[in-house]
Amino acid sequence: MKIEKDIKDFESLGDNHIGTSAETPMRNDAFKLSNDEKIDIIKDDVRHIMETLGLDLSDDSLKGTPNRVAKMFVKEIFGGLNPKKKPSASTFDNKYKYGEMLVEKNITVYSTCEHHLLPIVGKAHVAYISNGTVVGLSKMNRIVDYYAKRPQVQERLTIQIVKELQEVLNTKDVACVIDAKHLCVNSRGIRDVDSSTVTSEFGGKFKEKETKREFLDYIKLDTTF
Repeated sequence: MKIEKDIKDFESLGDNHIGTSAETPMRNDAFKLSNDEKIDIIKDDVRHIMETLGLDLSDDSLKGTPNRVAKMFVKEIFGGLNPKKKPSASTFDNKYKYGEMLVEKNITVYSTCEHHLLPIVGKAHVAYISNGTVVGLSKMNRIVDYYAKRPQVQERLTIQIVKELQEVLNTKDVACVIDAKHLCVNSRGIRDVDSSTVTSEFGGKFKEKETKREFLDYIKLDTTF
């Protein structure tokens, strides 16, 4: 029965649905091949998948698809796997002596579910309290984008953003909330188009009830954590 199969599939997945660690699982030889070499290999793999599905790759609309998908994987949607693309986040002295939280909300998130390779689309809300240094606002968006551009689980993505900003700003007082739709839920399986997933990571002062509540009020997210 389908229900029994779904249960077995879930049990075989176990706790892996939330990721095995806060680090993206990478092999030691992940960067042995050049981008062009990876594209050539992936292109052949995509072609094989399409041919197996019965598609005619001699058709004008389809013949370029394997190369387009391979380039997209390596250079775009999974570009965040390459540490060379990690954004440099220069910090500056907090000369204004601004001591309240700074919130960058509604940062667009485009990521990819690592279990089905389907899109994750949503918004990230990030905040920090300065420990004497500040970071350019656009760098916060770039950090979100960098970690989103890899196969992800949303829990790990949320943690990675906070850890990176904590390191950049030399403070534990960083928070992140992500509200996103997963097409592996919205477009397949249960096909619930209205549901979204909310994850959060609170560090330092943001673990305190009043500070956490202030942050959630800023982003207008009426959720109890």
